Amino acid sequence: MSEVAQDVTEEEIDLAGANAVIDKYLDMKGALMPVLQAIQEHYGYIPEPTVHLVAERLNVYASQIYGVLTFYAQFHLEPRGKYIVRVCMGTACHVKGAGRIAETLTERLGIGHAETTEDLKFTAEYVACIGACGMAPVIMVNDATYGSLTVQKMDEVIQKYQAMD
Repeated sequence: MSEVAQDVTEEEIDLAGANAVIDKYLDMKGALMPVLQAIQEHYGYIPEPTVHLVAERLNVYASQIYGVLTFYAQFHLEPRGKYIVRVCMGTACHVKGAGRIAETLTERLGIGHAETTEDLKFTAEYVACIGACGMAPVIMVNDATYGSLTVQKMDEVIQKYQAMD
């Protein structure tokens, strides 16, 4: 295998954080969920090497862990952006132009649903409902809600977050 291919296939992860999390929960019955949640909080996602570490240290099959990770939407197996942009695709938002808002996000950042920019700054998610129908169309960037969006307002929101950091 070439050195480049090896770099792509082998994920270099410092397991100290995962080991610290596991140490904290090691003697707790039913520790798998809190361990996975804490590992995701530490890394921002669940890196593949941590799955095998958890399996070994908690004496659980890796396949069982993957079953949990793929069942619950809260867990992510790939790195995510610093800013999670959730585009509401509910009925009220759809009727008021959510499709165009999603297209604008794709045009400006080059990502669609469940995709992350290469610089790990943005992740796009299309969600069923944000619960702010009176402000349709709506997006959330992390915990901030932006409503009554137009393409121009969407551009302003994107530019705001691009300028951060």
